Amino acid sequence: MSLFKTILSKIFASRDAAQSSTPSQPTPSSPPAAPAEATPDTGRGSQNTGSSLGVGPPAPAPVDVAAVMNGLAAAHPEKLDWKRSIVDLMKLLDMDSSLASRKELAAELHYPGDTSDSAKMNLWLHQQVLKKLTENGGKVPAELLD
Repeated sequence: MSLFKTILSKIFASRDAAQSSTPSQPTPSSPPAAPAEATPDTGRGSQNTGSSLGVGPPAPAPVDVAAVMNGLAAAHPEKLDWKRSIVDLMKLLDMDSSLASRKELAAELHYPGDTSDSAKMNLWLHQQVLKKLTENGGKVPAELLD
């Protein structure tokens, strides 16, 4: 699994766990849904909202990345600043945050700079990871995306 996919899976695990505990079928004690009544076509347009057109389930709610990461930080024995540091972000997710791993993540995310300048690479990586989290359904505070 790619490093970024690992980051995604660890952060999004809270949403996925919540979804898997929510029953998708009515419980045996729930009454069956009443069939929709047919309405005559008056020629004035349809009032159908698409619910019976086989449209898939609604998109999952975005994951509050700050809430997940702050929860992990509160439970971690070290004081880690995930909001500013890619190293701390990776540590909170129980990932290898070594320079070699960060270089691997940089290659995966197509870092355009020189990976021997780890300070610049780390700043870029942190921004890219937060940006890509939002692109994949994460909700990241706007002030962290600047």
